[in-house]
Amino acid sequence: MSQMLERLFYSKMGQSLLSAMGVKPAPEVNRYQGEIPWASGTIALAEPPSSELAHVLDLCDSKYEVLKDGERYNSLLIDASGYKTVEDLNGLKHFFQLAMSAMNRSAHIVILGLNPETSGSVEQASVMTALNGFTRSLAKELGRKGITANVLYLESKADGNLCVPLMYFLSNRATYVTGQPIYVGTHENTVESHSWEQPLKGKIALVTGAAQGIGAAIAETLARDGATIIGLDIPPAKEALEKTLAPLNGISVATDITSEEATADIEKALAGRNLDILVHNAGVTRDKTLSKMPDHFWDMTLNINLTAPLKITQQLEQNHSLSHEARVICISSISGLAGNVGQTNYSASKSGVAGYVREQAKKWNGSGKTINAIAPGFIETQMTDQIPFMTREMGRRMNSLSQGGKPQDVAEGVALFAQPGSGALNGQVLRVCGQSLIGA
Repeated sequence: MSQMLERLFYSKMGQSLLSAMGVKPAPEVNRYQGEIPWASGTIALAEPPSSELAHVLDLCDSKYEVLKDGERYNSLLIDASGYKTVEDLNGLKHFFQLAMSAMNRSAHIVILGLNPETSGSVEQASVMTALNGFTRSLAKELGRKGITANVLYLESKADGNLCVPLMYFLSNRATYVTGQPIYVGTHENTVESHSWEQPLKGKIALVTGAAQGIGAAIAETLARDGATIIGLDIPPAKEALEKTLAPLNGISVATDITSEEATADIEKALAGRNLDILVHNAGVTRDKTLSKMPDHFWDMTLNINLTAPLKITQQLEQNHSLSHEARVICISSISGLAGNVGQTNYSASKSGVAGYVREQAKKWNGSGKTINAIAPGFIETQMTDQIPFMTREMGRRMNSLSQGGKPQDVAEGVALFAQPGSGALNGQVLRVCGQSLIGA
């Protein structure tokens, strides 16, 4: 019945009826198809770049020019990091009023700012914070055209650390990420030797929960970017896991991440090598309102979603099985940031993941290792296919892009944090949710 309703809803007749009722169809969006450089076409700038920003754009092998009247662009960039007064914010208004007619469908906007905490005055800190509110509102205005807008906050001037995150947010890799503030810290390494085609070549990546869905997409995307994949899932999913990893030439590990043997099983698969990328994707939901929740629902959810990632990471580090520049990426959830009825256990676990990432990042600051999280919104998976149709449709539409995301969208975010050139991103929680209205 649910599938029949969905076919009718998305039929030509169904969409015509919805249009007559004032319900607009979701905008078409473009996803990454292997473009090199990632940001396709010429990047439109608000003004000639500073020497530092020009150097970054040259490192990224990108073409750029000051916005030209009559031209259309896939990527737009405005450097507002030098704004110091409230009056300077007029530059945003003037640029984007000119740029409205210059953006292609599914274009990507980045605004550069200075981290308010490193600003030189109270007024400048206020102005830099204003960029966040402006970007969130702009993203909501332009979401109906499939256009994304995000703000990247720098510690000081633009340098090579900006290159990888800038190219991600200006490209179709970030199609389902919009209205987000991201903080680019400092890191001694830059991207002079970065490979835009296979940035993870020579790296070893472990993905938990890799048999299907988002985990399988993460494994496939990291392999596409050059990594050797070790996929882990529970023993009952061994056949599905091996089927996913076979075309990737990956190594399968069938084990329960909550077991005492989990870390030893991982290290056996590593065979003496160090792990470069660790993706804690495995997770579970066991939904009940708190008054009706049995103990085993609570315990299972917390153990798998939160305790296991903490324990495995700690043990791998203690055993010197993580490389010196390891990238750890955890999967949180919008439910963890906003809460959800009947998910006190799940929301607690995913909020705990975000807290773990922030605190562990402080301990690793300056070490070369980084840890970040992805908070997916409504993603089209086998699990969401089981949700009743109207509830599912509401979940799809409750964001600025009026549609659900794809597993690839989550995987592209993981791939961003996994890269050697992302060392200046640490302790971040990236919402891959189309700017979900829940928890906004």
